[in-house]
Amino acid sequence: MPQKMSVQYQITLVLILSINFGVLFFDRQALNFLMPFVKPDLKLSDTQQGMLSSALSLTWALSGIFIGAWSDRVGKKKIFIVVAGLLFSLCSVLSGLATGFAMLLGARLLMGATEGAVMPISHSLVAEEVSPEHRGLAMGVNQNLGSNFLGSTMAPLVLTALAAVVGWRSSFFLAGAPGLLFAALIWFFVKEPEKKPQAAGDRLTMAQALKHKNMVLCVLISILLVSYLVVTWAFMPTYLTMTKGMSPTDGSFLMAALGISATVGAFVTPAISDKVGRRPVMILIPFMGLLIPFSVMYMTGTTWTFMPFFFFGWALNGIFPMFMATIPSETLPARYVATATGITMGLGEVIGGVLSPTIAGWANDHFHTPNATMWILAGLAVAAGFLGMGLDETAPGKRRTPAPDAAELQASAAA
Repeated sequence: MPQKMSVQYQITLVLILSINFGVLFFDRQALNFLMPFVKPDLKLSDTQQGMLSSALSLTWALSGIFIGAWSDRVGKKKIFIVVAGLLFSLCSVLSGLATGFAMLLGARLLMGATEGAVMPISHSLVAEEVSPEHRGLAMGVNQNLGSNFLGSTMAPLVLTALAAVVGWRSSFFLAGAPGLLFAALIWFFVKEPEKKPQAAGDRLTMAQALKHKNMVLCVLISILLVSYLVVTWAFMPTYLTMTKGMSPTDGSFLMAALGISATVGAFVTPAISDKVGRRPVMILIPFMGLLIPFSVMYMTGTTWTFMPFFFFGWALNGIFPMFMATIPSETLPARYVATATGITMGLGEVIGGVLSPTIAGWANDHFHTPNATMWILAGLAVAAGFLGMGLDETAPGKRRTPAPDAAELQASAAA
C-alpha cells in the first residue's frame, strides 16, 4: 500500500480539488441560473429546457464511467483533471456564443464530456492519499464544499447580477475564466500518487461491481437523488419566478440558500457518518428532501419564509459523496475507486440526470401545471430514504465484514 502523504498535504490536496470542482460546477450550473434570461431570449420550451440538462448529464455520465476507469488502468490522475479544466472553460465560452437551441445543446454535450470524470478521479486521489479514518469527511469536503459554495451559493447571486448588467452571454464568458487558473494550480501543486498502472486484465467491470448489494443500492440511490438535484436546478428558478411570482433576485437568494446548506453539509454530514456510521445517515437525510417541494406548493410568504425549508431540505446534498464515493470505496478494493465512483456517479447521471429533467418538463407541459415537477421531487426523496434501509454498514470500525480484495473480485466474476 502506498504511504500516505503528510497531513498538511492531505488538507491542501482536498481543498485544491474541492475548489477546482467548485469552479467546474459553477460552469455547469450557469445555464440553470441564467435560464430566466436565456429562455425568453432563445424562445425555449419547458421540454427544451429539460433536454439541455439531460444532454449535459448524458455526456457527464459517460465521461465519468469510461474516463474514470481509464485513469485507473493507466495509473495517472493529475493530467486528466488538468486537461478537463482547460476544456470546460472553453465550453462555457461556447455556451455564451449560442444563437439557438441546437447550438446551446451542442455546447452542453461537450461540457458534460469534459467535466464528468473530474470527480471520480479526484475521489481516487483522496482515497489514495488521505487516511481511512478521515475518508468520509475528506470525500465530503472534496465533492461538496467547493461545488456548493461556488456552484450553488455564489453562482445564482453572481450570475444573476452579471446578467442584469452585462447580459447572459458575457456571464458565460466570465464563468469560464477560473477554470484556467485552477488547471495551472493542479499542475504545479498536486502530486501524482505513487501507483503503478494496473496489469492487463486487472480491472473492475460493471458486472463485478454490481455483484455487491451496496453497489446496486448506491447506484439506485444515485439515480433517484441525481434526478432530485437536476430537476431542482433545472426548474426551481423558473418555478419561483413564474409560479410563485418572485423576482429573479429573490429567487436567486433562495437558490443560494441551497448552496449554503450544502456547504455546511460538506463538513457536518460526512463527519457524522464517520462517527455513527453511513447507514443511519443514508436512511434519515433523504426524507428531509420533502421540505422543499411541499413548502413551495403549500406555503405563501416572503423569501425569508421559505429560507429554512430550502436550507434543511437540501441537507440531502450532503450524502452525495457517501453513496457516490465513500460507500463504494469501502465496499470494493481501494485500487478501483475511480472506476467504482464513475459507475455510481455515471449511472446516476445517465439514467437519473438524463431522463428526469426531460420527463419533468414533459409532465409540466402535459399536465399544464408546474406542480407536477414538485410531486416528482417528493417521490424521489421518499424512494431514496427507503433504499437506504437496505445498505450494509461500511464505516471503519463499524462494519461487520471486510471489503473484498481484488482476488476475491476475480474469483466472484469467474463463478
